[in-house]
Amino acid sequence: MNLVLLGPPGAGKGTQANLICEKYKLSHLSTGDLLRFEIANESEIGLKAKQIIDEGKLVSNDIIINVIKSFFNNNKNSSGYLLDGFPRNTEQAKLLDKLMLELKNKLSCVILLDVDEKHLKDRILSRSKEEGRSDDNEETLIKRLETYFNETMPLIKYYNEAKLLKKVSGVGEIMHINQSINSIIDHL
Repeated sequence: MNLVLLGPPGAGKGTQANLICEKYKLSHLSTGDLLRFEIANESEIGLKAKQIIDEGKLVSNDIIINVIKSFFNNNKNSSGYLLDGFPRNTEQAKLLDKLMLELKNKLSCVILLDVDEKHLKDRILSRSKEEGRSDDNEETLIKRLETYFNETMPLIKYYNEAKLLKKVSGVGEIMHINQSINSIIDHL
């Protein structure tokens, strides 16, 4: 089983991804976590990515695809994957389709965590205080949301047309949201 988890910054993708991976024994591919690892290690990719992220922009497809290929190669025995933070646009979705085809695999479902802008701002500003992430401030958030709505909304249409998209409200108690997601996965 291979899933994609979509949603705007602050929608709770990381939290839900961890719960889903634990229950269904999937390998969690979070491009954000992988990039933060590269940034913390000050690798060449990490330094490039940090500058881009701090500007509120998205990291290039070339950087992301290289990180994802590496992850797949290091987790070949996985029973499935949950992709969190990738793809972010239709170009990346097509690159993912091509990669999955190369691996003789396919996506089972794309889950969209739907959260309104007010909730997103509250969550991210709260997360900034708790975790101290450099990309969690109001100015960067506004840029990230603008980028999300401009680039990711066509992706939602792409997956909807492919009949892979399932929408879940990302507002409410964590476990209630997770139960909604699990009921979708259990029917795949």
